[in-house]
Amino acid sequence: MGIVAALMAAMLLSAPFARLSLPGTEILIPAYAAAALLVELLTSALLFALFSIDRSRAILILATGYLLSGLLAIPWALSFPGVFTTLGLEPNLQITAVIAAARRLGFALSVLAFALMKDEKDWDRPRKASGHAIVGWIALVATLTSVLTLALALRAENLPAFMLNTREVAPLWHVVPAASVGIYLTSLAVLWTRLRSTLDLWLMVVLGTLLIEILLISYLGGATRLSVGWWAGRLFGLASASVVLLVLLSETTALHAQLVRSIRSERLARESRLTAMEALSASIAHEINQPLASMVTNASAGLRWLDNDVPRVGEARSALERVVRDGHRARNVVNGIRNLFRTDTRERVPIDLNRLIEGVLLRTEEETRLRRVSIRTHLEGALPVTVNPMQMEQVILNLIANAVDALSSVTDRPRIIKVRSRSGEGEVLVTVEDNGLGIASDLRHRIFDPFFSTKPEGMGMGLMFSRSIIEDHGGRLWVADNIPHGAVFHLTLPCNAVSDIRR
Repeated sequence: MGIVAALMAAMLLSAPFARLSLPGTEILIPAYAAAALLVELLTSALLFALFSIDRSRAILILATGYLLSGLLAIPWALSFPGVFTTLGLEPNLQITAVIAAARRLGFALSVLAFALMKDEKDWDRPRKASGHAIVGWIALVATLTSVLTLALALRAENLPAFMLNTREVAPLWHVVPAASVGIYLTSLAVLWTRLRSTLDLWLMVVLGTLLIEILLISYLGGATRLSVGWWAGRLFGLASASVVLLVLLSETTALHAQLVRSIRSERLARESRLTAMEALSASIAHEINQPLASMVTNASAGLRWLDNDVPRVGEARSALERVVRDGHRARNVVNGIRNLFRTDTRERVPIDLNRLIEGVLLRTEEETRLRRVSIRTHLEGALPVTVNPMQMEQVILNLIANAVDALSSVTDRPRIIKVRSRSGEGEVLVTVEDNGLGIASDLRHRIFDPFFSTKPEGMGMGLMFSRSIIEDHGGRLWVADNIPHGAVFHLTLPCNAVSDIRR
């Protein structure tokens, strides 16, 4: 609406001078024709490309109309009186007018056909056939233009009398602008009632511009060639031809930008998938390493008990039982990692979190004793939660293992780990604190990042997956300083009613 209003304002500014003659401006005719040819051929090419994608017959007809209008600009300019006289071209006076009428009415009919056909079913033939259709229509229009030009040149004496002289039109000519106005208004009405796309909207702008062109050339300008109104109308016609071209170029640029963004997003998604696979592999290696190391330790202990002069079968049996237990634990670790990537919660059950913590501490008792670490607990009553037991065991086990590792370099004080639990305000709180060296303040915000570890042999996956598990259960996991030495990890989980606990 804004563009049409601006064009109408320009028309009103030129209206008082519309009948003013501009002799000697014939020299501009080739430039105008070349511009019209270029703009309409480019528009036609983009519309044919659009047809090859969505294969709409309406688009094919519209592209053909632009192609016909562009190609007819060549014989129109060549036959224009007084333009190419130096080349010996001085055809009949009526040829230019007939070509102009064919150009105007042909394009108007193509727009009307587009408006009437655009809701029809798209071309249902193979994509290769659409390419053949484009070539065929281009060849047909080029042939039609050549035949029409040749026929006009050969039968010039039989042409209708559209012109009185080189400047003034005959009464018969007024049929052409009247018919064009009728077709344009009909096309506008059809497009308005079937408005579906951006192309429909801008074609309405094109039709509005063409109506202004006809008004300036045929009515305000008195249908006199080379007048201010005639030239203003030509400029409006060139502007109307450029509208769809600019819109199609804009849409094409936007499409390419969207394609670039899609490709970039796909690359990022691919990198994310690769990172996820690396993370999964690292997490499996990280979580399996602990039970496997325990199995090796217990198996070695069992062999030593059997190698004694007097084999201690009872101790060896206990070691082998621990190997079996750790084997089951490794299997459960794999199942827990698999369940971590599931979106459902069907394997979550009500349990007492304190009993789960006690079970984890019991399994780590021998390792902590061998590394001279004391574990002190302060577990408050029953803590009912609904969790995936295997995943929660992995979290507690990982926090205990990290605390034990943090104490490995402590030699000037007892190595102590304190595990506390309590409930309050609809959630349970569990803390695991050690009196080791602690975590540097500049590293604390990174310890939950994947592949980041403060241990030389660490993979940097345990804490990341621990936090993922806790957050997936609706809780939180964070770290703070333990005064005066070490670090303390806090985790919270939603609390259930005590009666819900599965005993």
